[in-house]
Amino acid sequence: MEETIMIRKIIEINEEKCNGCGLCAQACHEGAIGMVNGKAKLLRDDYCDGLGDCLPACPTGAITFVEREAAAYDEAAVLANKEKQHAHPAPAFSGCPGSQVRQFAKHQEDSPSAAPAKTQLSQWPVQIQLAPVNAPYFDQANLLIAADCCAYAYGDFHNQFMKNKITLIGCPKLDPIDYTEKLTEIIKQNEIKSVTVARMEVPCCGGIEAAVKNALQASGKFLPWQVVTISTDGRILD
Repeated sequence: MEETIMIRKIIEINEEKCNGCGLCAQACHEGAIGMVNGKAKLLRDDYCDGLGDCLPACPTGAITFVEREAAAYDEAAVLANKEKQHAHPAPAFSGCPGSQVRQFAKHQEDSPSAAPAKTQLSQWPVQIQLAPVNAPYFDQANLLIAADCCAYAYGDFHNQFMKNKITLIGCPKLDPIDYTEKLTEIIKQNEIKSVTVARMEVPCCGGIEAAVKNALQASGKFLPWQVVTISTDGRILD
């Protein structure tokens, strides 16, 4: 059967904005979207019905509608693909690596701790969304901007990362906002001495790194900054 090509409404995915969460692929009932190398991709034009169930699912606004030349929506092909997938199921996990279930071996204590570890948190609030832009603790601060999961994955996070720093945390996958604007104002309005980004290795954590990078550029300030990536099993990768 000859493929019909027409000018029609179809989705477009901005790879730079995509954080790899996989929510759009789950929302697409036609199977038009898949995860490729940690990013959402439109796999086939003729699987996209143009109704946009995936748009509200995207937390970063990476999906938009465009009108372009594309193959017509092929309901028969979609149904055939669904039957094929049902007959030959994909591997158990195909979504965002950050949502993949894993279990790690427990590490034995070398010796009992003499005393409970003390917190190195020096201010409140810690959530990026809640921290006031002009809070006095930002003045002359060494700023740590960390993904929520870091403190749970890395055992000595307080001492090695938070000590002598002002800590802000967030999750670009769960928070339905871009942190860039808030972080830009914090850096602009305060005398920040340095910025450290602590993120997890999963693709969706790239959103917090990108927000900091964009905020630094938008602020017009040249500050020393670094990114530290932590593995899901608690190792520093770089």
